[in-house]
Amino acid sequence: MMKKYILILLATLALVTSCDNWLDVRGENIQKEKDQFENYKGFRDALTGCYMEMASTDAYGQRLTMTDIEDMGNMWYMNASESSNPERYYLYHHKYSEDDARPSIKAIYGKLFNVISSANVLIKNLEEKGGNVGDETKRAVLTGEAYAIRAYCQFDVLRLFGQIPQNATKQVSLPYSYTTSIAEMPQYYSFTDYVANLKKDVQAAEDNLKNNDPIFSSTFNELNSVSDGADDYMCYRQSRLNYWAVRALHARMALYLGEKQEAHDIAMEIINAKGADGNAVMALSGSDDLTKGYNALPSECLFYLSKYDVNTYANKVLIGGLTSQAREGNMFLTSQMLTDLYASIPGSTASHNRYLNWWNRQTRNPSAQVCPTIKKYWYDETKATSSYLTTKYQIIPMLRMSEVYLMAMETSESLDEIHSLYDAYMSQCQYTLYTPFATVEDAHKEMINEYRRELFAEGQMFYVYKRTGATKMMSNTDDTMTEDDYILPLPSSEYDSNK
Repeated sequence: MMKKYILILLATLALVTSCDNWLDVRGENIQKEKDQFENYKGFRDALTGCYMEMASTDAYGQRLTMTDIEDMGNMWYMNASESSNPERYYLYHHKYSEDDARPSIKAIYGKLFNVISSANVLIKNLEEKGGNVGDETKRAVLTGEAYAIRAYCQFDVLRLFGQIPQNATKQVSLPYSYTTSIAEMPQYYSFTDYVANLKKDVQAAEDNLKNNDPIFSSTFNELNSVSDGADDYMCYRQSRLNYWAVRALHARMALYLGEKQEAHDIAMEIINAKGADGNAVMALSGSDDLTKGYNALPSECLFYLSKYDVNTYANKVLIGGLTSQAREGNMFLTSQMLTDLYASIPGSTASHNRYLNWWNRQTRNPSAQVCPTIKKYWYDETKATSSYLTTKYQIIPMLRMSEVYLMAMETSESLDEIHSLYDAYMSQCQYTLYTPFATVEDAHKEMINEYRRELFAEGQMFYVYKRTGATKMMSNTDDTMTEDDYILPLPSSEYDSNK
């Protein structure tokens, strides 16, 4: 059952806590490697540990979704004075070498490689001791997910610390880790070779998951309803890097690298794919989820991370749905910033369900000015149905169908196809007053605005700016972005091979 699965997750958390030294990226569970992989349960627990590490505060549990990465994308309001919150201020202005910015960068880098190292241990043992799993199909699924986890994190190492993907004048070599020991430094690769490694890992994940993933024989909804006696670890595929999530990751990677036709083809493949019941593998969501208070849109998540304490961050850091006073430590907008966010779709504030349901416009600052805060991760604990806590409320979206649609539209060269996709997309937003695009170029331009609106607080806009070579960010007209501003420096205790 799902409750049993969550208990396994929580128990495994103790095994994956990072050591005090950030360079010890191996995870305490790896120290027990000799006994860990003697049976199927041991492999399952190791994989669960990887997902738990991904959901930690220093990775996708906060820094790479809600806070640090969104400051770097200039998504949140920032006080003009650096003294109020120097860490956030320097990230916002891309002054990465400042002492107050370094701990954040160091924490992100260390946690990403913590996850990668744990995935490497799992991959190695699946190769050497995979027979202990006892079922070749399950072994393939575990292997596919382990490769996918490594690719997911290594891709974000590239997006954070690597050179800009198009027309780079500054070349950066980065570590692509296959190591399992803290005594081994990973090898550094040029951009081209690094990308080749990424593609190999994504391909390995797809090859192992294809036709082995339970999603080929059951729908996502069926797998979210576990019957007694079932192997629940092979269920709840949305909380894992299943085959279709890996395909979406592949499309995201292709778009970032400028391989637009491939990104388009994969995105359309996902949109048109049929599940075991003959219906779409996964459809867009919006009205149904938001009406029920599922603010993170779980029904359209191809992959989400379970995080039982997500409401803690939603209340304390993001304020969420609380009627509270916004202070310097909170993440919020000004009223003008929220207006600007939706300005390209006139009249949307009357009906657009994201605007109406995601944004709390009751929060005020100490001067009594309205400071909109986001409710994407917040839920009313007095109304949340306990049986759905772990699958509907306590989640962090990692790959959603909305992003798949945006990728398809941004890369399509057919105005008719774009309009068809946009109709479906905006229908789920309950906004129908838009004017059809005059040209393909107009549509592509508007998709950047949609990324900004739709994926707010999911940690993607900094990368959109980076891959498009933007010189300005929407909420910061003072700073002009340079190539260096898009390249985070490797932590000072790590070998930096920037050239």
